[in-house]
Amino acid sequence: MKKIYLISLIVILCGCSGRSAPGTRIETGSGVWELVWNDEFDYTGLPDSTKWSYDTFWNDGGWGNDELQYYTEKDTANAVVRDGKLFITARRFPHGQPEYTSARIVTRGKADWKYGRFEVRVKMPAGRGLWSAVWMLPTGNEYGTWPASGEIDIVESVGYEPGRVVSTVHTENYHHLTGTEKNGEKHAPGFSTQYHVYALEWEPDRITSFVDGEEIFRYDNDGSGYGSWPFDRNFYLTVNLAVGGNWGGKYGVDELIFPASLEVDYIRVYKKIE
Repeated sequence: MKKIYLISLIVILCGCSGRSAPGTRIETGSGVWELVWNDEFDYTGLPDSTKWSYDTFWNDGGWGNDELQYYTEKDTANAVVRDGKLFITARRFPHGQPEYTSARIVTRGKADWKYGRFEVRVKMPAGRGLWSAVWMLPTGNEYGTWPASGEIDIVESVGYEPGRVVSTVHTENYHHLTGTEKNGEKHAPGFSTQYHVYALEWEPDRITSFVDGEEIFRYDNDGSGYGSWPFDRNFYLTVNLAVGGNWGGKYGVDELIFPASLEVDYIRVYKKIE
């Protein structure tokens, strides 16, 4: 078994696109993990409806972030699987209302988790005005509305900084509205032109993020309660590509970049067993 674990770890570190099935085990520096949920996108058409649904609600606050897009539902123009990958595509309609469309898919109501290793192999687009994210929100909001019940951002990137990726946690005590969010980042060329593996290990005492096996962020449970650590409840996965927003749209939107796609090779969720 040791040999199998080591081979799996090599796949993670090199960013290769090997396929996995539930029950597959990998070994990382923190222990042994078993695959419990995944989407390899080895089919064609809309995202698998047994695993994904859609967020479509939009208001004048643009999801509270001043985003410009409308998220569609079951529209292959904005969310489609082909050639072994998921494509989330933002499009512009110069004379339409709304002017931009995209997709935001979620596992809410179909799968959620408390603790685990969350791993995605993804390529995020460059272009002023784009905002890519693979992240997690609480299923039940037991501690109250955002940010009290927390948010876990596995990886985010804005198109005007294509050489930078960020992993962040938000809590009642630490969040971006007060400039106190806790995060880590990595700077390197090629994030928008190459696939990379982004992983986050969520355990009872810490959250740790990695890019291609390199640790970039660690957030420890300080034991002071939900204000700092609301991460003892179930969370679900979200994948989206936004247009504009208070981060992605900081320098406006380049109207010439559309259509633009967030490309996902796979998403895997592991449970720690050793």
